[in-house]
Amino acid sequence: MATWDDVERIATGLPSVAEGTTWGNRCWKVAGKTFVWVRPLGKKDRADLGDAAPDGEVMGIRVDGEGGKAELLAAEPEVCFTIPHFDGYAAVLVRLDDVEATLLAELVEDAWRVMAPARLRAG
Repeated sequence: MATWDDVERIATGLPSVAEGTTWGNRCWKVAGKTFVWVRPLGKKDRADLGDAAPDGEVMGIRVDGEGGKAELLAAEPEVCFTIPHFDGYAAVLVRLDDVEATLLAELVEDAWRVMAPARLRAG
């Protein structure tokens, strides 16, 4: 079971990351662009998900386009999911309670790569 402390440790260990807020929730940004964030589910989200709505913490992460989103959802269906609100948006949601440490690090680092400028990725 991962925690927000784990997310913070991984995210802030990457180059040029700053913690901030987006929509009133904690997030991590690179070059001013959010790549990982706390994403509580609202009433509509829960209604859309029905019984599949997780009870625990949910993390939003940026992904590499719609193709990357589809690949991740297919590869990690027990951990990653989406909601209608994210249709057409290059991001997925992650069940923080269900993600293993190795996968968490991979997801956060990949999200950073999606949003980081080329000069940071090259370094």
